[in-house]
Amino acid sequence: MNTLRPSHTVGLSHQLAWAARTVEAVAKGRSLTDALPRVPPPLRPGVQALVFDALRHRGLTMTLVRGLTQRAPAPTVHALLCVALGLLLEDDASADRPSYAPHTVVDQAVVAVPLLKQPPPVAGFVNACLRRFQRDRVTRLTQARQTDVARWNHPAWWVQRLREDHPTHWQSILAANQRPAPMVLRVNRRLARRDDYLGRLRSEGLQAQAWGEDGVVLETPVAVERLPGWAQGEVSVQDGAAQLAAGLLLGDGPVPRRILDACAAPGGKTAHLLECCDAEVLALDKDPLRTERIRDNLRRLGLRAEVRAADAGAPDTWWDGRPFDAILLDAPCTASGIVRRHPDVRWLRRPEDVEQLAAQQRRLLEALWPLLAPGGRLLYCTCSVFQAEGERQVEAFLRRHPQARRLPAPGHLLPPADRLQEAPATGEAIGDNASRGTDGFFYALLHKPA
Repeated sequence: MNTLRPSHTVGLSHQLAWAARTVEAVAKGRSLTDALPRVPPPLRPGVQALVFDALRHRGLTMTLVRGLTQRAPAPTVHALLCVALGLLLEDDASADRPSYAPHTVVDQAVVAVPLLKQPPPVAGFVNACLRRFQRDRVTRLTQARQTDVARWNHPAWWVQRLREDHPTHWQSILAANQRPAPMVLRVNRRLARRDDYLGRLRSEGLQAQAWGEDGVVLETPVAVERLPGWAQGEVSVQDGAAQLAAGLLLGDGPVPRRILDACAAPGGKTAHLLECCDAEVLALDKDPLRTERIRDNLRRLGLRAEVRAADAGAPDTWWDGRPFDAILLDAPCTASGIVRRHPDVRWLRRPEDVEQLAAQQRRLLEALWPLLAPGGRLLYCTCSVFQAEGERQVEAFLRRHPQARRLPAPGHLLPPADRLQEAPATGEAIGDNASRGTDGFFYALLHKPA
């Protein structure tokens, strides 16, 4: 996700109003993927910056609102206060965050009230709340941060689960989730050499460094249209953790003749497999609209695969009976490992979602294992840091299938992934942006004996 900033050419009050509407939509259960496109295009970059900042500090600002008000304000007003309070957290300022003078934030939040169709008295209420916070900010922040929700800006159940799953890393995971992720590219090795592409980026004034076999980490995120060769399919956006999938599945042996990408949308891993080898690839996704994204991505990259809309967990509806030499199962999950890029995820998920999604993952593993040819490999992965969707899921599978053999794979990658802060291909240390590590991921490679 690109780092975006509020526009100083568009009134902050209008951006605050739309940011409040968007944060309110998330509070009601709508994802940013659905809510942000509703923002008028000229306002969207600035509103996205405000919304990302507000959601990264939502636990603290919600706690502050409770302390600043005698009764809960209307949802729209509550959202506006949370967005504005987020901008007033000067002690949490960084180069990645929107920055405005406090008096500007207060003034523009008041101006935003009629834009949100709120009655005139609400403007005075918002003004009083924000000024009250400014007067007693140190005391109020100290009191608010006594709770896990406010201190870590994640739901309490999420914090507790991480404590249990990763007792020595939970704090660093939560802290990493508060920072924007770097923009990582994958160079299409069929069309360009990675080192040559790095040179082209630098000639365009874009500083970048190598990561892994095909990866490039940009020092500063940019719109994809600025990337040389984007339209010609020479490069894609894909986090470093996701780029590990192709190499793990293909390994160092003979190229699999037939590969299944079982939950393929939007097609990044499908494309990487096709960039790395000549194989017959079937890419499935349950959602017909998302399969169109696979086709669009492959078309831009000049790659071909069979793409079908189908439930991978119901092979009787799509499988032709021919076994696969390799299967990639990037299973549906909580997305708890990509919170840096999707700050709404932590507030949309519920505790019961973990077990419900783990049940889906178990169903997919059981449905796909019989489709794997003897001697074949199945790569199970999720963009999750929760053990129920990773290590415990695979341990349970191996108990049910004792003949399966587990091959070397990274297991849980936890942001910031210290073991991946160096470029594996070169061993050279990489820059500060890249040192933020990869997204949180889990990989297990399973072999079916011949």
